[in-house]
Amino acid sequence: MLDTSPQAGVNQLLSDFGAALAAGDIAATTAFFQDDCYWRDLVSFTWNIKTCEGKAEIADMLTHQLAATQPSNWRVAEGEVASEDGGVTTAWIQFETALSRGFGLIRLKGDKIWTLLTTMVELKGHEEHKGFSRPLGAKHGADKHRPTWKEEREAEARDLGYTAQPYVVIIGGGQGGIALGARLRQLGVPAIILEKNDKPGDSWRNRYKSLCLHDPVWYDHLPYIKFPENWPVFAPKDKIGDWLEMYTKVMELNYWSKSTCKSAKFDEATKEWTVVVDRDGQEVTLRPKQLVLATGMSAKANMPSYPGMDTFKGDQHHSSKHPGPDAYKGKKAVVIGSNNSAHDICAALWENDVDVTMVQRSSTHIVRSEPLMEYGLAGLYSEQAVLSGMTTEKADLIFASLPYKILHEFQIPIYDKIKEVDADFYAGLEKAGFWLDWGADGSGLFMKYLRRGSGYYIDVGASQLIIDGKIKLAHGNVKEIVPDGVVLEDGTKLEADLIVYATGYGSMNGWAADLIGKDVADKVGKCWGLGSDTPKDPGPWVGEQRNMWKPTQQEALWFHGGNLHQSRHYSQFLSLQLKARMEGIDTPVYGLPDTYHLG
Repeated sequence: MLDTSPQAGVNQLLSDFGAALAAGDIAATTAFFQDDCYWRDLVSFTWNIKTCEGKAEIADMLTHQLAATQPSNWRVAEGEVASEDGGVTTAWIQFETALSRGFGLIRLKGDKIWTLLTTMVELKGHEEHKGFSRPLGAKHGADKHRPTWKEEREAEARDLGYTAQPYVVIIGGGQGGIALGARLRQLGVPAIILEKNDKPGDSWRNRYKSLCLHDPVWYDHLPYIKFPENWPVFAPKDKIGDWLEMYTKVMELNYWSKSTCKSAKFDEATKEWTVVVDRDGQEVTLRPKQLVLATGMSAKANMPSYPGMDTFKGDQHHSSKHPGPDAYKGKKAVVIGSNNSAHDICAALWENDVDVTMVQRSSTHIVRSEPLMEYGLAGLYSEQAVLSGMTTEKADLIFASLPYKILHEFQIPIYDKIKEVDADFYAGLEKAGFWLDWGADGSGLFMKYLRRGSGYYIDVGASQLIIDGKIKLAHGNVKEIVPDGVVLEDGTKLEADLIVYATGYGSMNGWAADLIGKDVADKVGKCWGLGSDTPKDPGPWVGEQRNMWKPTQQEALWFHGGNLHQSRHYSQFLSLQLKARMEGIDTPVYGLPDTYHLG
């Protein structure tokens, strides 16, 4: 009897698919895909992060990359079993290229490929030293004057950046820089992380005191070391700061605190950067081959310029500089903005007996934390997912396997369900006058995050304060600031002793403009966004996050950032790209991003 199981079907397809690739027959290869198809590649074929949409784009990619890639040995991943549900067959797969080993996820509709994810796991001959190849640590035997581990680390810290140059300099020592630094360390890539604050984790410690993660713990692990099983679901900022400080030490990162990058310039002749650093008052010049800006999506503050700001008699600052509510008890506060930071700050001010008004300038997407976790994340990032055998790595790849072009189609039903179960909650917000939205196409929070990085609040209590009238609500744009408050365009005056500008953050390429020059920032173009042609994500469609974790139009300049999940996941692929270049491996990039939206 013929074996018609999903496992047998996928194995046969992969065998035939691999044979077509090995023969260099691009027409035969694309014939394995249905017309509506997607191939998302994380470095293994394209030396890029690139989604090919449709057969024509797949054929073009293979025309450019197949000869150099030389893929082989396609198979269902060891220990995995293909499954079928609703007419879609899904399987974890393994493959190799001439230079690397790969892992991925394939979805079939009938006997045709619908989505294919391919990712580079490791470079052959440059694997991480783990498992059976982990370092011995102890030095058995006896040698005169041999250094201890501590002495070797002290020598490295003393020499790197002075008598020896790093291959990579990472500007920004928050979660992104730390995660990437850990990956590079395990690959043997000399790197220095520059951080202006006094200690690792201070970028969290220095924010307003009520800040905590709104993403659950299962979503937020760092590479190599997961949070312990008793770690809180939503970690307070200072606890995250302590974890990052610990992590930096135990992962043996070369972390320069109290270090500010003053300038950076790329030499086209020598193919290296000159990075001038103020290291705790001492000027040091570094000459890395690769420069990574890991300065964070929430670091380049958008500080507005309203008429009369210089006349205000009270305190005013951007939300990123907000010290917390303690100094404002019994006073009046106005918070300009209505996204995450605005809600958190308003709630903390109210809790500390401050008369607080939120100024909503545009509609905001609100979703309560509990239904978001239940309907949006539980299948991949939850205690139930862990008990079912879901690993963090698999969850990341499942999410990565859904092409951005169709991701909203998977998100819309989630938010339709949340809208239904929380109907009374949303009715209360609307009755209070809050302007709600569900994203341009009803796809909710995560698409808003990917498209624009703003426009939402994960409710952990502030919304009820708005419903109850405890956080007052005003609407409209600011006309001017007066000595004792804020005047809106409709003439409404809001008295204030404190004004907090929760007005968001600019594109990460603003850091390139500051440190390298506006010409380089314009050469690269905007960072973040998909080109969805929705509010604050102008087209054209690019199908990936602009300029993130991949080559840019400026040689040897990279951007790394995002939330803890993205810092963990994409640091793997950025580190492999950097390692390959350090080793002199040929890295022909397919689909180098075009430049859009200067400045």
